[in-house]
Amino acid sequence: MSAGFEELDYRPTPIGALSLRRRYDPKLGTDVFEIKLGDEYLMSSRFTASEIALADLSLAAVEGTALDAVVGGLGLGYTAKAVLDDARVASLIVVDALEAVIDWHELGLVPLGAALTGDPRCRFVLGDFFALAGSQDGFDPEVPARRFDAVLLDIDHSPDFLLDPANAAFYAEDGLKRLAGHLRPGGIFGLWSNETPDDAFTTRLGAVFSEARAEPVTFDNPLQGSPFTQTVYLAKV
Repeated sequence: MSAGFEELDYRPTPIGALSLRRRYDPKLGTDVFEIKLGDEYLMSSRFTASEIALADLSLAAVEGTALDAVVGGLGLGYTAKAVLDDARVASLIVVDALEAVIDWHELGLVPLGAALTGDPRCRFVLGDFFALAGSQDGFDPEVPARRFDAVLLDIDHSPDFLLDPANAAFYAEDGLKRLAGHLRPGGIFGLWSNETPDDAFTTRLGAVFSEARAEPVTFDNPLQGSPFTQTVYLAKV
């Protein structure tokens, strides 16, 4: 058992103060890792079902082997680790705009850091996912205009609840079309949302992609004493 509470790192960023915290949870009998932006919780290792489902559901919708994938938003690494758990994945690029988050993994301050940095298929890219998605060159600075079998995104709280208002253009039809241009035929775009399914956004995806659906992910939330539902949106080229 570790100390009851410890702040592992604290850094100012362009979008606010970012902190990594570890606390002991007596109900779970283990440490819980949390990322906060200012006073707002971004991620907790106590709730990871939907982050893992983002990878599992997205990759289940892709056929073939030797898959190349992108994850936008590193966080505590649960989506990236679930992608690498699929033996069909040949390469993974994880894009994050916050240098501190990448550092936490490379320094081993978070539980999954060693698993990600120790896997030769995985590479971190420090950059703005939304800017890269809207660019001609795309997500791989070493191979401009490279296309992928899966692009998964977990950055904003939902398509309407954004960490940065500048991200809004990505969720419009033109932004989604530019994202689709970075996918191979049959490729999948997967999006995490903290909200229940939004029919309007699913319809917007369907206007750009050949297939689009919303998958609810429900899990027990002991803090609320009731089930909680989040969403994974899936859209195929």
